[in-house]
Amino acid sequence: MRLKDIQKVFHQELDVIYGKNEVASFFNILMSHYLKLNRIALVLEPELTVSKEEEQPLFEALSRLKQEEPIQYIIGETQFYDLTFKVNEHTLIPRPETEELVQWIVKCHSERSEESQLKILDIGTGTGCIAISLAKHLPKAKVYALDVSKEALKVARQNAELNNVEVHFINADILNRDSWNLEFKDLQFDIIVSNPPYVRNQEKAEIKNNVLKHEPHLALFVEDHDPLQFYHTISDIAVDKLTENGLLFFEINQYLGNETKQLLHNKGFTDLELKTDIFGNNRMLKGLKNF
Repeated sequence: MRLKDIQKVFHQELDVIYGKNEVASFFNILMSHYLKLNRIALVLEPELTVSKEEEQPLFEALSRLKQEEPIQYIIGETQFYDLTFKVNEHTLIPRPETEELVQWIVKCHSERSEESQLKILDIGTGTGCIAISLAKHLPKAKVYALDVSKEALKVARQNAELNNVEVHFINADILNRDSWNLEFKDLQFDIIVSNPPYVRNQEKAEIKNNVLKHEPHLALFVEDHDPLQFYHTISDIAVDKLTENGLLFFEINQYLGNETKQLLHNKGFTDLELKTDIFGNNRMLKGLKNF
């Protein structure tokens, strides 16, 4: 079958769901992933044909896209901070906003360059994207990463190996102090970072179907009556486990920036900085422990 005809089927079936431009992007991604062809191939060779065996994964992907499954789950990987990460239904798909958080941490460390032997803890690591990216770009650091999901940690370990870095992974429930406290009994950290669940149930109407129907709710949603539950717990951990002048970084709910900042102020953190993402939303928060 001509590849151009398969592309036409994609547009016929999917444009009404995603729009023409996004469908074109999906098709280019699938061509690259399954056929090792770039988007120029169809321009240079419009009559290009593929075998039945070669077209099968394309039509399987089409079927999954019609169910609004994320393209990253279909191909099993995504790009984050110039690195490749495996993803599946047990992990959130890393977002560009989280790349900004990693960039901020790397920049802050470069401004404190006298501290060479960093210890970093990433809480709620998921794919490991934050921990692994920091390990890659701060090679002298010793990085720890914790998650409640054993399935997510399987993926994170694969990603650490894929990106040739060493990260110490821990399976524990951060909300259950007894399940993680022994792991950190004798450890202090220079940086603690977390992108915990922060989307309130009341905000589900704002979430696209591809996220709502397919990404793990455990890593996304919190109860409306206690939306800062993870921030309370993690900041308490940071009070105990950060070194003097250690830094705490959070990715946060854009609607709760001031409330989260006030929470850290109440815990005694100083030099608080609330930072917007590329879309202009309050998305990142930093605090200094100097007590």
